[in-house]
Amino acid sequence: MKNLYEMPCNIAQTLNIIGDKWSLLILHEMAAGRNTYAEIRKGLDGIPTNLLSARLKSLEADGLITSSLYVEHPPRYQYQLTEAGQDLEDVLNCLMLWGAKHLRTCYKELSHRDCGEPVEIQYYCPRCGKVVEKSELSVLSSKEGM
Repeated sequence: MKNLYEMPCNIAQTLNIIGDKWSLLILHEMAAGRNTYAEIRKGLDGIPTNLLSARLKSLEADGLITSSLYVEHPPRYQYQLTEAGQDLEDVLNCLMLWGAKHLRTCYKELSHRDCGEPVEIQYYCPRCGKVVEKSELSVLSSKEGM
């Protein structure tokens, strides 16, 4: 059931696209380089096959992934993240960092490849060229959303 939220809110409208069960995990598998149905399914223990098919079709309809036929009989597809899908990697990383900080059991940690230390998220203003503290952030309504 799509479009659960009717409110003019970026978070609500984003959840209409990626907020259903398994979608973020499918995108996470694809960001990790698993691009065929079999590879994605293998990485998602417990996902029903019909649900994986439905989610892949939905993610493609929403412009987060593309598919291309690589075997005709039986038809087999390879999936790729679009630019919009690739942009969700930062969201996935934020969820991983949150989990490392707040879950009772930490399963994965996001760390700096060179030194092995855990990383943190920072906000950056490209106009000013400065790192922005959380206390300096503000939420503005866009002119389109008004």
